[in-house]
Amino acid sequence: MNTILVCSSTSNGNTRQVADALAEVLDARILSPAQATPTELAQADRIGFGSGIYWLAFAPELITCVNSLPDMSGRDAFVFATSGFPQPPFRPYLRNFTKLLTDKGFRATGTFSCRGLDTMGPFKLLGGVNKAHPTIDDLSAAQAFGRNMVSKAP
Repeated sequence: MNTILVCSSTSNGNTRQVADALAEVLDARILSPAQATPTELAQADRIGFGSGIYWLAFAPELITCVNSLPDMSGRDAFVFATSGFPQPPFRPYLRNFTKLLTDKGFRATGTFSCRGLDTMGPFKLLGGVNKAHPTIDDLSAAQAFGRNMVSKAP
């Protein structure tokens, strides 16, 4: 299955580390949202979309990328993210982004998230939180997530 990862990793490189770990097990190409044109994505059977979480939302450029896509029926999609804190129940950003994908016709196949260095807002004054993340264990978990998708592929 041909896989492309669309990754926005702008602050500390956390999400890019996860994308690199996923790419290794999925034999995937990594594109920025600007590179992820409909023509490029038409070459893939499975597309992973990932970013850091900023103020309880995915990166605006990733949302714009998905919103600009035509109908993507027939393709699998999954979501990956890094964040400083767990997803709060009042703002389910993983579910909301997955819905954005299914509204474009994608078959949602899963989500992966882990902690990442967070230097947003007041945390910058403290040097950030979750300074050691993503850890080796986080990246191993991302690879296990990727292997699980490979084993479930038709």
